[in-house]
Amino acid sequence: QVQLQESGPDLVKPSQTLSLTCTVSGGSITATYLTWGWVRQPPGKGLEWMGVIAYDGGTNYSPSLKSRTFISRDTAKNQFSLQLSSVTPEDTAVYYCARGTSWSGVNGMDSWGKGTLVTVSS
Repeated sequence: QVQLQESGPDLVKPSQTLSLTCTVSGGSITATYLTWGWVRQPPGKGLEWMGVIAYDGGTNYSPSLKSRTFISRDTAKNQFSLQLSSVTPEDTAVYYCARGTSWSGVNGMDSWGKGTLVTVSS
């Protein structure tokens, strides 16, 4: 059974870059046709899909976040990472990593990490 675990700072200052890593166990991030993504949920709001990296290294990002988002991977460590630049307090959210089979959206995601709260504040 695949397991995902987010890690990274829980406090980031405005204008800095938020960086999170998802460590995957019980499955390979290079397994064919799978995608590995990031989703966030601001306090009191719904889920927001941010982007994915596919088994072959291809990426797709939410149009609203594309200019600030970068997703990468380390296949040797079976990890993938999120970088969100120029953060503001509006980027405060619980950030989840997840596995799926779709190129966009949360509907195809079937395994999720527990999530990590990242607060943007000076």
